[in-house]
Amino acid sequence: MKAFVSNSYGSPDVLKFAEIPVPVPRDDEVLVRIRAGSVNPYDWHNMRGEPYLARLMPGGLALRTPKVTILGADIAGRVEAVGGNVTEFRPGDDVFAVINGGGFAEYVCVRESDLVPKPENLSYEEAAAVPMAANTALLALRDEGHLLPGQRVLVNGASGGVGTFAVQIARALGAEVTGVCGPRNVDLVHSLGAARVIDYTTQDFTREARRHDLLVDIAGSRPVSVSRRVLRPKGTYVVVGGPPGRWVQPMGHVLSALALSRFTGHRISVADALSCPSPKQNLRTLSEFLNDGRVVPVIDRRYPFEEIPRAIGYLEEGHASGKVVISF
Repeated sequence: MKAFVSNSYGSPDVLKFAEIPVPVPRDDEVLVRIRAGSVNPYDWHNMRGEPYLARLMPGGLALRTPKVTILGADIAGRVEAVGGNVTEFRPGDDVFAVINGGGFAEYVCVRESDLVPKPENLSYEEAAAVPMAANTALLALRDEGHLLPGQRVLVNGASGGVGTFAVQIARALGAEVTGVCGPRNVDLVHSLGAARVIDYTTQDFTREARRHDLLVDIAGSRPVSVSRRVLRPKGTYVVVGGPPGRWVQPMGHVLSALALSRFTGHRISVADALSCPSPKQNLRTLSEFLNDGRVVPVIDRRYPFEEIPRAIGYLEEGHASGKVVISF
């Protein structure tokens, strides 16, 4: 099968197009023929081995060479074969999932416990845009943010992959949404259901008088100590990401938020899709939103499989509105 393999850290040039054997599913696994994928910050952080601080932390990046040689966390495709203990799926079923790597290849083996039937009304490309970004948004809003109907939520970074899902999911959960984005995406964020949209080039969201029950901070564009001003006294601050950097960021932004949590009345937590204990159940919940149209994937660009390095390069530029998907 064809795959992009990386055996060293670096720019998208380290991703090498290769022919490798098709994997064989274990008893609890399903072999999926991938029809579409998407790229995430997870991919370029692992590709570049950045931030360097992550190489020194337990469970983080490997010090000198990548632990994950085939990147790609979002997949949508069709079941080709199943392991001996698999009961939920059979060949021909359409599925999607978020995985810890292996998606930049024609085939991948996925544990049955991680797979979910693909929403029937979505194309493979649309389904592949969902798993990591939408799961992160759901974790931030429902699981970490404890968002309730009628509450106010501010999404800082509302036009990116996670942000476009966060605005829609917050509306589906009955919240009033304020989105923060750049000027070219104001209309997009309004169209996704935000009651108010702040253009960060003309207004500092941390200085407005309105207070919110929940701040979902995806962009990490302002210090945590400043951003939390927009919260009500018992509000919740959920960190999703932070500013890019080679040495410490975005981890520095996350760590500073957790450190501050000991000295404030606000609840501060982190949303991380790859450490989610129940990704399958979350994807089932998201499938309900997707099937009834309350949530619609926003796709910025589509790239063919052979241009995965270009897709990652584009995502690294930081200008994508919604998701960047890969068509196989």
